[in-house]
Amino acid sequence: MKRFCYTLDLKDNSKLKEEYIKHHKNIWPEIIESIKESGIIKAEIYNIGNRLFLLIDTYDEFSEENKRKLDLKNSIVQKWEALMSNYQKKIEFSKSENKWVRMNKIFEL
Repeated sequence: MKRFCYTLDLKDNSKLKEEYIKHHKNIWPEIIESIKESGIIKAEIYNIGNRLFLLIDTYDEFSEENKRKLDLKNSIVQKWEALMSNYQKKIEFSKSENKWVRMNKIFEL
């Protein structure tokens, strides 16, 4: 099993933040299905202020590139991502089209 940690920020607007959280309490079933089909076993999103942290546990065969390709081919995922873009903003470390930025592990007990 592999674990990845990502971060990104929400726009600085309390109403938008509430809407974003509400969407994640009712994620579309097709999104859950696409997550599982990509090899993700478990996913959790945490927040403090406007900062989000995404933790995913995956099968060893999981590939970020393969997940990206699957998402690009999935029209429902593209609709979800377009909707989420209304709430999210890239952080300074974000490169290219990636909103979520993978974090580096610096400690494990």
